[in-house]
Amino acid sequence: MAQDKGEEKGKKKAVQRSSTRKVKDKWKSKQWYTIKAPKMFNAVAIAETLADDTPKLLGRVAEATLQDLTGDFSKMHIKVYFKVNGVAGTDCGTKFVGHELTSDYVRRLTRRKHSKIDHVVDATTKDGFTIRVKPFAVTEKRAKTTQEQDIRRIATKIVQDSAQGRSMPEFVRDVVNGELGQAIFKEARKVYPLKRVEIRKSEVRREPEGYVEDVEVFAAPAPTNGDAAPADEEVVEDISASLEEGVEVKAEEELTEEERVQ
Repeated sequence: MAQDKGEEKGKKKAVQRSSTRKVKDKWKSKQWYTIKAPKMFNAVAIAETLADDTPKLLGRVAEATLQDLTGDFSKMHIKVYFKVNGVAGTDCGTKFVGHELTSDYVRRLTRRKHSKIDHVVDATTKDGFTIRVKPFAVTEKRAKTTQEQDIRRIATKIVQDSAQGRSMPEFVRDVVNGELGQAIFKEARKVYPLKRVEIRKSEVRREPEGYVEDVEVFAAPAPTNGDAAPADEEVVEDISASLEEGVEVKAEEELTEEERVQ
């Protein structure tokens, strides 16, 4: 009997050791992959991830701030999300799936005796993408319910009209860099004095039927020696340029509001 018990214990220990070895071997089989932003965000490396099989990378979501993508410290409160949709070697190509403002930034904009008007708008771009946009407005004083309704109505019209005349990359650029929020601000302040309008969150809800996105990390490198740049390169330049313009426009609007209050 004692001999049988000793044999059982030996078998259990052998099984435990073999299972431990399997776990170690599984980790050894994994390798690091670099996740890159889409070409519209300069295809910069935003994260690294581990995987032992390429298909397991598909669908993973990476997060980066707009500061990481553009180098602009004033954009550190904007988080952008990308989903892996293809792998080439150790590089993962991604597509834009949404953005969001940090909660502490939103809290800093809200004050007592002010109204925070939240809204949700679904808009369809001219190339068939449905994007859900969540703008919010902060008033200088408390607003009435009818005034809040009018501001939401204006926001809905501006967001939908803007999306209809732009492709998905162009519309995302306007959402992220603040141009869409400024457009809402200029019209909505005619209804009631506003302090700020921001796009709190956006999300790609639906892609056009039959749409197959090219993984931009696989694209040919940008031409050199004076060759003409492809059309997509214009979007990259526009994002960086419009980010700077958005800061100037916002500063000008805030100065105008301060002068008017004084």
